[in-house]
Amino acid sequence: MTEMAEKQKARPKRPAVICDEIKDWIVTQKLKPGDPLPQEKALVERFRASKGTMREALRSLEAQGLVTTRTGPRGGIFVSALDENRAMELLGNYFFFRQPSIADIYTVRCQLEPELAASLVGLMSDEDYQRLEETMRVYDHPAETVGEEYRQRMAELDFHGVLAELCPNPVLGFMCGFLQSLLRDLTVCRRIYDRPNPELRETGLSYQTRLIEAFRAGDRESARSIMYKHMLSAWRYMEACEAEMKPEFLRLRK
Repeated sequence: MTEMAEKQKARPKRPAVICDEIKDWIVTQKLKPGDPLPQEKALVERFRASKGTMREALRSLEAQGLVTTRTGPRGGIFVSALDENRAMELLGNYFFFRQPSIADIYTVRCQLEPELAASLVGLMSDEDYQRLEETMRVYDHPAETVGEEYRQRMAELDFHGVLAELCPNPVLGFMCGFLQSLLRDLTVCRRIYDRPNPELRETGLSYQTRLIEAFRAGDRESARSIMYKHMLSAWRYMEACEAEMKPEFLRLRK
């Protein structure tokens, strides 16, 4: 391949360039979700693009969840925000054919969730504590059915999801929430969550109760330590269950 061909291959296509220019313009104009963009004709003139190039750029922005198009008398092109759940779903697709192991997920959780807990000390309101306590009430008693036990396991993850939502660091909060979504979707984890284990509920509840006490006491180091031990305990349990279930998976594959 010649040097000229290599440069042409590396150069982004015009619609991608326009797409980035529109993103920059949205930021500089301080537009918010719901704000309208200029009509297509005005965009073509502003960015000096052909109608076809502009439409391709707008389709790309719409696919990314950053703009939406409405028809009708009040129609037009509007700025939109990518929903967090949708962002996690799209990111999760990256792992569809290269699913992480339980060890992969908990190696990262053991690093991030203690820092998440520490970051919340001194910042939580009465309403935040109420959200956590309401979540815990779902599993503060022994389950009477297998279905209820599964809901309790999901609620235990919801507890960590609330912490991720409250995190003052949006990157840390998103990453912790994403790891939790991986656990919900991983096939082996769903099978583990289906297995009855009252002791696990009691252990998780104990860690979370102590964590809230550390939050209320303003004890950053205790919050970090409690969460780290909580993650280690969950990791050991999940890997032990995974090892027990391997013969079953092997039988299913035959």
